[in-house]
Amino acid sequence: MTRGNQRELARAKNAKKSGDSGRGKRGDDGLSAAARKLRDAEIMQQKQKKSGGGGKEEEKKPPSPTTE
Repeated sequence: MTRGNQRELARAKNAKKSGDSGRGKRGDDGLSAAARKLRDAEIMQQKQKKSGGGGKEEEKKPPSPTTE
C-alpha cells in the first residue's frame, strides 16, 4: 500500500503549502447570512446599473412609440 501512503503524504504537503487560500473557500467577513445576502444584492444592483441594466428594469418600461 505504498501508493496510498504517497498520495496521502502529497495531499498533506499540498495542503500545508497552499495554506487556507484554497479554491472556493470564503474568508470569514464577520457577517451573518442575512447581512451577506443584502450586501451581495446591493453589489449586483450596482453591477447591473454599470453594465446598462438589461434585467427587470427594462421589462417594466412600456414600449416606446415609433413614428413612421
